[in-house]
Amino acid sequence: MHIKHFVGLLLTILLLIFTQPVSADLVAGNSANMYYTESDGASFTNDQTYFIKKRAIKNYLSKFQTPLIDHVDAFIQACQLYNLDCYLLPAISGVESTFAKFIKTGTNNPFGWGRGLIEFDGYDRAILTVGKGLRENYVDKGATTVEQIGNIYCEGNTWSSKVSYFIEQFKKEEKNLLLLNGNTVEL
Repeated sequence: MHIKHFVGLLLTILLLIFTQPVSADLVAGNSANMYYTESDGASFTNDQTYFIKKRAIKNYLSKFQTPLIDHVDAFIQACQLYNLDCYLLPAISGVESTFAKFIKTGTNNPFGWGRGLIEFDGYDRAILTVGKGLRENYVDKGATTVEQIGNIYCEGNTWSSKVSYFIEQFKKEEKNLLLLNGNTVEL
């Protein structure tokens, strides 16, 4: 194992072990509400919001040398199809498998879905299936915050704070992109 990979792995493990719980009321003034995308069915490829979110996901995932880097379109498709926060699925994959770096061989399951034993034909299928499952089995049944989803999704009591941490990292990346975008001039 290269030293660079080892250091990255070590930092990720330490991050997941020593992450402090996040209190959304201190950050946003309310209880970690998930923000849904409102879609009128229009193609999201022309929507700057989705474009920025796609870039934010891709930029953040690139820091982890993850196989999910090639599946960012599926994350965006799932968030649009199932009206989910675009950062929820990638954040869950960060907690459950360090963005697909540590999964059971052959499962293509970066979400720990079905205790990580369910196999998918590929990452795109996993992303879309879990997105649909979150919408139908969690959000549509009243679990509208990361904490509420976490109470059902995972037995541990730190899951939601770790997912919230990654969601915040994606949001920071988005904010940086928006700042850069606002400071450019088209020629």
